[in-house]
Amino acid sequence: MSFNVFKNTVLFPIILGIILVLISCGSKSKTEDGRWKTDDGRRTTEDRRWKTEDKSEILHTVQNDKSDRNEIIVGANQTELYLPLLNGKRVGIVANQTSVIFKEEREKRKEKRKFTHLVDSLLTLGISVKKVFAPEHGFRGTADAGEKVKDGIDTKTGLPIISLYSKNRKPSTEHLKNINIMIFDIQDVGARFYTYISSLHYVMEACAELNIPLLILDRPNPNAHYIDGPILEPEHQSFVGMHPVPVVHGMTIGEYAKMINGESWLENGIKCEITVIPVENYVHNTFYSLPIKPSPNLPSDRAINLYPSLCFFEGTNVSIGRGTDKQFQVYGSPFIADVDNNYCFTPKPNKGAKYPKHQGIECCGFDLSDGERLNEINLSYLLKMYSSALDKDKFFNNFFKKLSGTKKLKQQIEQGLTEAEIKATWQKGLKRFIKIREKYLIYN
Repeated sequence: MSFNVFKNTVLFPIILGIILVLISCGSKSKTEDGRWKTDDGRRTTEDRRWKTEDKSEILHTVQNDKSDRNEIIVGANQTELYLPLLNGKRVGIVANQTSVIFKEEREKRKEKRKFTHLVDSLLTLGISVKKVFAPEHGFRGTADAGEKVKDGIDTKTGLPIISLYSKNRKPSTEHLKNINIMIFDIQDVGARFYTYISSLHYVMEACAELNIPLLILDRPNPNAHYIDGPILEPEHQSFVGMHPVPVVHGMTIGEYAKMINGESWLENGIKCEITVIPVENYVHNTFYSLPIKPSPNLPSDRAINLYPSLCFFEGTNVSIGRGTDKQFQVYGSPFIADVDNNYCFTPKPNKGAKYPKHQGIECCGFDLSDGERLNEINLSYLLKMYSSALDKDKFFNNFFKKLSGTKKLKQQIEQGLTEAEIKATWQKGLKRFIKIREKYLIYN
């Protein structure tokens, strides 16, 4: 594959300026002669495609006539806002399979691919991408949960891939050598124990220490419509919970980065210079169906919605469907007494679960794949399975405290508290968090 890189430093800014007008995401209207007009009156044409030496490689930008359809436009699609920040810079990118630029609707109908990867797109545009940094699950998003990801070379682009989920969770000085600017573009799901926000923390810290600016291309949070769960206590800090926030925090990656800075959570209170490219036509209550799986075991909108409630089972002897095709949509165990269960499954190795919990053993429990969208954490699943456990002393494992961020939840369940009684103990912390959170919101 060959990429067309503009080498003439005089012509490139001129050409770039013209193209940025063509792909403007601002409000547009048509003039009498049928051309597009931007807010400041400049006229453009409808042909907004950048061609490379390989004629099959075309960068398609944002959807045509967005102002009429009010479609959600992710940060990565708003190239006119961030390409000027990258021109002439040596760029590092924190990315995975979700880091894409979506094609406009007319092009989706013509081609099988509905998007181009951000890395491929930037290289096509002549941006000097030097390194890719990969979070948990890897650059292509195929590694199991918790599986160490190795450094490597991307076979498509030849770029070095630096793992942020191995012995190093934080980019080193050597990793960032000769990098002028970093980009963070990862689709998150809004749960404290989803490790992409932990990677964000360490990337911000490394950038702050070396005075490297960080560009965040924001994406919607599919679980931003509510805030719930216990606040993490400092003594239970880990990579699945680094900050004193509830399990469901109701923020996008861009907003969360502002909070990390504003609350001085980085080492020694240092600040990272961040620029956030916000999502257009989005507020926290906006329903957003993820077009790409954010990780191997979150295959659907339903799984993503159930994830904050079911992930507690990862700290127990209950399976949440890894090794099936209904990951985070079912739960069950071979170690429960007879209950009024409606579903049994047998976990087997599959993509994203090489060694699933209770592999080859029938697990009985419940199928939640059909149901109403949750607007809060549902503890009834957890309480029901604990009450039915044959050996309650073996129900929890040490990971449960890390996931819950407190030892209190385990104690409350063991003491027989109801869901309402447990949630009542969260309210003081939640009210305090909501007040702090307001300072960093972009999408009010």
